Amino acid sequence: MNSTTFNKTQGNSSVLDITITAMLIAMVFVATLMLNIKLPIAANGGLIHLGTALLFIASILFGPKKGAIAGAVGMGLFDLVSGWTLWAPFTFVTRGLQGYIVGKIAWSNGRKGKSFGYNLLATIVSIPPMLAGYYICERVLFDSWILPLASIPGDIVQNVVGLVIAIPVCVVLKNTPLFK
Repeated sequence: MNSTTFNKTQGNSSVLDITITAMLIAMVFVATLMLNIKLPIAANGGLIHLGTALLFIASILFGPKKGAIAGAVGMGLFDLVSGWTLWAPFTFVTRGLQGYIVGKIAWSNGRKGKSFGYNLLATIVSIPPMLAGYYICERVLFDSWILPLASIPGDIVQNVVGLVIAIPVCVVLKNTPLFK
């Protein structure tokens, strides 16, 4: 292969990679924006949304880098445009870390998100760091160690709903020719 062919192939691969990442960001953003329920129980209002399911799907199907970027940017953008602006930096870090953890475990040892058990483990393992990240966020924003505890049940529900949706969707998608 000559250098011109290599550069064209590499360029097309980069464009495809950027396009997929941008689409994943958009999907996480839209799922967070359009499919959410504001909770009246938490001091901060709390929010359950389907963006978590899309974060899990992106991480399992495409790996830790795309999962981290999709979660961080998609949900961070949601915070910026939806009146949760103070949360955006925390969301960027917390959801980026969550996407990375899911993708890293699901793609470990060459699995590439094809193991039901590791995908389930990945989503479950990612929940405590997400809870801790938002707990710290609320601690900073509300200057209280107690107030953030009210958000934990809603965050758990959000993650469980995301897991219940994402795992079966990934099983189906991983069995399609596109992901084989």
